[in-house]
Amino acid sequence: MHDGETAGERYSQPMLDLGDSAAGTPHGGRAVSKPEAETPEPVPGGIAHADYSDYAAAMLHRLGTSAFRAKFVLSAKDRDYARTKGRETIDRHAHEMLAKRVGPAEPYKDGRQTPWRGHPVFTAQHATATCCRGCIEKWHHIPKGRALTAEEVDRLAAVVMAWIDRDLERHPQ
Repeated sequence: MHDGETAGERYSQPMLDLGDSAAGTPHGGRAVSKPEAETPEPVPGGIAHADYSDYAAAMLHRLGTSAFRAKFVLSAKDRDYARTKGRETIDRHAHEMLAKRVGPAEPYKDGRQTPWRGHPVFTAQHATATCCRGCIEKWHHIPKGRALTAEEVDRLAAVVMAWIDRDLERHPQ
């Protein structure tokens, strides 16, 4: 990483604001605030505007206390993939994978549905305890047995993306 360069500058697409002031503001420079009782306004691609940076930061801190969760890092191939595809694409993948693989009330092969490698989001899911409904219930306090809401998927995706951002910052090209 070069002096003053952030993870957002290494991505080919603009970053969402996950609490790092150096990363800039998301959505073309517009300031985004979390509505109190409203549903977040969707942006192109279906990703919500809500700011879950505080939640993501708190979860990354908590997850760092687990020796198992703290040992995960992206492979060089996954880092290259993330940088090549850009943050917007990886964020979309995170939303899609979470909604499909752990979003249903009773996911197919729950507990074994998330591969250990092959995509940056897969590794991040294990590192952030978003890999199965059991881990989501234990770490994120979202009960099993019901489908995840769009807001919950957005919140979990924010944690996944914050972890990927942090890994890319820790492992410059």
